[in-house]
Amino acid sequence: MKKFVLFLFAILFVSVSVYSQFLPNYLTEYEKKIYPYYIPPVGNEKDVNPPYNPVRTIAEWEENQAVMVTWTSYTSIIAQIVDYIQDECICLIICTDSNSVKSQLTSFGVPLTNLAFLIKPFNSVWNRDYGQWNGYTNEIDSLKMIDWIYNRPRPSDDQIPVYVAQFFNVPLHQAITSPNDLTHTGGNFMVDGHGTGFASKLILQENSGKTEAQIDTIAKKYLGLNRFIKMETLPYDGIHHIDMHMKLLDEETLLVGQYPTGVSDGPQIEANLQYVLNNFQTCFGKPYKVVRIPQPPSSSGQYPPNSSYFTYTNSLIVNKTVLVPIYGFALDTTALRIYRQAMPGYRVVGINCSSMISASGAIHCITKEIGIVNPVFISHSGLRNTNVTSSPYEVKARIKTKTGIANAKVYWRTDTLNPYSLLNMTQLTADTFRAYIPAQSLNTKVYYYISATSNNSKTITKPLTAPSGYFTFTISNTTSAENNGIIPQDYRLYQNYPNPFNPATVIKYQIPKDGLVSLKVYDVLGREVAVLVNEFKKSGLYEAALSLNSENLSSGMYFYRLNSGGFSDTKKFVICK
Repeated sequence: MKKFVLFLFAILFVSVSVYSQFLPNYLTEYEKKIYPYYIPPVGNEKDVNPPYNPVRTIAEWEENQAVMVTWTSYTSIIAQIVDYIQDECICLIICTDSNSVKSQLTSFGVPLTNLAFLIKPFNSVWNRDYGQWNGYTNEIDSLKMIDWIYNRPRPSDDQIPVYVAQFFNVPLHQAITSPNDLTHTGGNFMVDGHGTGFASKLILQENSGKTEAQIDTIAKKYLGLNRFIKMETLPYDGIHHIDMHMKLLDEETLLVGQYPTGVSDGPQIEANLQYVLNNFQTCFGKPYKVVRIPQPPSSSGQYPPNSSYFTYTNSLIVNKTVLVPIYGFALDTTALRIYRQAMPGYRVVGINCSSMISASGAIHCITKEIGIVNPVFISHSGLRNTNVTSSPYEVKARIKTKTGIANAKVYWRTDTLNPYSLLNMTQLTADTFRAYIPAQSLNTKVYYYISATSNNSKTITKPLTAPSGYFTFTISNTTSAENNGIIPQDYRLYQNYPNPFNPATVIKYQIPKDGLVSLKVYDVLGREVAVLVNEFKKSGLYEAALSLNSENLSSGMYFYRLNSGGFSDTKKFVICK
């Protein structure tokens, strides 16, 4: 029997290599049959021990020195990805023939300006799933690479992290031998850079011989996770990867795919979101912000399981660029607008992925980041709306780098047409810095960012896209059940006051239950022109400020719409300039 299994495995190895470029993200029928006999590759060149010092897994929005792709199927899509990546960092291309790749890139009109090539065998294009993860010991010290057992019987793919670590001369730590063996996949994993990880419960199913506590222990040792949030798998997502329907945009913001009420995987996505919001807060102890983005139907109007799993969340953040999958649908423009509003300062680019989405993947699934060496790490919780008008606003951050911090600054303004004002941050401890933005009047919107320079003269900002990107908060006189003890009995949207108005107005609303709240402004053609609220809120009475100083709106009639808990109401207002 043992000889038969080894013979079967040999056939598998050859067969997979032959048709590698056609492998989808999901298991093929053939792979399902042989997977029970599959033995993942193990070599002497690997370190199976966890990092020897505490490690911090890097978030996607942190600075990267490279992004890797695998040159095989979908080359017209990969060529576009390569083109944008090399504007931001090195694009490492895994391939079998670099000259052939260069020739094809040139034929696609892609310059060969910031490329590197790794000539190694592979099985498929899905390097997000089989690629290595990045971490720093002691938050910012030494770059490490982390790997686990790939959940596909694709041995060449599973070896790629070894070669990538060798290419960058970075230690690789692999959770591949008992008792630390972990079967996992990169598309079903996202991190906030502060010790929080997210996955679907696929990770529990694929490691059924271990308890959840044992899995969490492995994640702690190899990835530095202090908490590992796991959500129910979805009924119609055949691969159960969370990047097909959600994404962390930063430490405090969840981008979540949205279906029409009761449709497809919509109910389970909403249940998972409520589970997260009701049981967890951000790494800074605040409620998560939630940005909703549509899960589009097919061109014929069908949703899964009657169509492919079209998604806009399967995007890549690479330094100051965001690459978003689009499909030639009318909703594409809405999706790109949502990204631009949620991620100011980023270059947001759509790449048509309609030719590959039937294989259950898009841009995020075929790209993988490599973190920089010697980062400047800025940990900061963005200031949120406040009703304080009499005292300044504290901006506090933890800032670390190996060489130490020479200086830290806050830049702020209340009008995007005016230059930023500068505040020098005071150093409170070895890695904690603080400054105060002066008190502002009601209905003022404040824009700010943090800049830090290390002792070896490297300057980094938070957000990375500053000064065109920024944090923002509004002095809005917000009230809620948390500070006035009133719990409304019903949903209600009030008429704004004053109306007509110039330069500012206030919109009041109330919600009787905790839940997601959306308050948006539309022009007379029904186009979304401003997002006033798009987040989870406790039951209570609220006010949202709309200022012409912060929104580029012309004279005329507009509408504002409140959606929460199945309730929806719309009212109109007039701007007079």
